[in-house]
Amino acid sequence: MSEHNDVNMLLFHPPSKKPQLMNPVVLAYIGDAVFELLVRQYLISLPNQKPHHLHREATKFVSAKGQKRTLDLWQPHLTEEEADIVRRGRNSKSGTPPKNADLADYRLATALESLVGYLYYEGRLDRLNELLAIALGVQDKQ
Repeated sequence: MSEHNDVNMLLFHPPSKKPQLMNPVVLAYIGDAVFELLVRQYLISLPNQKPHHLHREATKFVSAKGQKRTLDLWQPHLTEEEADIVRRGRNSKSGTPPKNADLADYRLATALESLVGYLYYEGRLDRLNELLAIALGVQDKQ
């Protein structure tokens, strides 16, 4: 087995419920981590890998304001099913936003994270890559 295949063999623990039955906040919990990992991987694929630059660029995507902007880009491309997950995530009680986040942006960020978590647990990684390409403006690279 090659090292590349080993990456595909990372520990994966499926959720105890089907993603359709999961609380949107729980989907957002995993979606937050998955989204940040995908953004960081993309940034590391670029030439400038200075830590401060990586952090600053990542924040443009993973902050509540950045995730709201990303969701705005995704909205016209969402299926009915995906739009429903976004609505559920936006309307969920997800706690209080961080001090530096607007409540409306925070709710939309939770919505985006819910969708990412849902697609991740559904195994729809190709779809996740399509949406990420839209967010990053790299559709031509696929």
